[in-house]
Amino acid sequence: MLALCACVLVAQSMVAAINLLIPQLSSSSLHPSHTELLWMVDAYVIAFAALLIPAGALGDRHGRKGALLAGLALFAAGAATSALAQNPATLIAGRGLSGAGAALITPATMSILVRLSAPEHRSRAMASWTLALGLGGLAGNLGGGLVGQFLSWRALFGVMVPLAALLALAVAVTTPRTERAAHSNLDPTGTLLLTPGLVAVLFGIIEGPTYGWTSPRIVTAFAAGAVLIAAFTRHALRSRTPLFDPRVFASPTLRAATLGTATGFFGLFSLFYVNSQYLQGIKGYGAAVTGVAIVPLTIGMALVPRLAVRWSHRPRPVIGSGLALIGLGLLGASTADAGTPYWTYACWLLVISAGTGLSMPALTVGVVSSLPPHQTGLGSGLGTSARELGAALGVAVTGTILAAHPDLAHGMGPALRTVALVVLTATALVVAGYRGRTGTRTIASGQGRVLSRSPRP
Repeated sequence: MLALCACVLVAQSMVAAINLLIPQLSSSSLHPSHTELLWMVDAYVIAFAALLIPAGALGDRHGRKGALLAGLALFAAGAATSALAQNPATLIAGRGLSGAGAALITPATMSILVRLSAPEHRSRAMASWTLALGLGGLAGNLGGGLVGQFLSWRALFGVMVPLAALLALAVAVTTPRTERAAHSNLDPTGTLLLTPGLVAVLFGIIEGPTYGWTSPRIVTAFAAGAVLIAAFTRHALRSRTPLFDPRVFASPTLRAATLGTATGFFGLFSLFYVNSQYLQGIKGYGAAVTGVAIVPLTIGMALVPRLAVRWSHRPRPVIGSGLALIGLGLLGASTADAGTPYWTYACWLLVISAGTGLSMPALTVGVVSSLPPHQTGLGSGLGTSARELGAALGVAVTGTILAAHPDLAHGMGPALRTVALVVLTATALVVAGYRGRTGTRTIASGQGRVLSRSPRP
């Protein structure tokens, strides 16, 4: 479990780490343009999110441990390429390659944990995995801040190469192989339709605040994404072996859990987007201190999941309470200004972290348990895609609102209040639609290991 969770933490950390290096990159010998700088940040996220679903299916079909080790190798290769980059295009390519590796790592780790966990330990395993995912964002902020203040940006990528090698060794030694899913399908046609469709949608979401939501470039991206995803849906409904059957969303639990997952990360990454700007630009903290100042977010994520495990038989109130805490914490954080004491701001971070730690394990179980057991990797891909889409939307909405105000001091409050209201509204929809039930049933056993999943709604 420690090895698998460490893999997730490292993969997730590279989503946020580069944000604190933007000033150093912009003045570096690479001399990136504004557009190239944006792609240095976004290439990882786009490759990561767009490839999660086919990467999860690949692990289910050909072996989850093999997919995880391949993902670590790709992640390291991308990091090495980024560290040695002599021009912006090479750095962007390296970031994309690392993102593809992360897309293999994340669903494989969850799938292995689900397949190896006994029924009574599954909620605890999912809580640990979700904690690692949340801590990854915080580790990225802290690591990026420290590197930005004391080292070269190349050090951030350079250190990832031996770290990925160490994690691969730990996985090879500690992690058993799980049986392959003979009924899992890779569906090349579906993959070729869904992946560029998600890339187009993500591009539109991420770049919308930069180019304008009604600009031809963004409208074209959304239109292309809609056409490709519609074509994928049509293909999947007619295919005997689809990548995944869209009719799985007939499950109220899967719909609600997916929406809830996206909602939580929508709020969390909105906070991440303004946090460093607020602490550095308004409070005057250095990059390293800024990374440390967000540490209170780790407390609730570390402690609350242990309590959430005790209430795992009542997922609806746990999820509703957790998401509501995220929304209320964002409302509190929206009142922060230059004169707000740090400890007051930290209290709101604690509220948000408690809500994340309370809701995310149950939501993760809700997504995975809504699919057949041989598709746990695919389920993880769906859940993590929802996280990344929610995160991208949170950053896009927050950035758009900030751009409509003269500066951060005037825009931070309205932005966080808007995000909080969206979170609270979506929370009501999630609670109304959630139909999760308790209990488990055995699906396979052997050699002293029991595999199980929660009953489908």
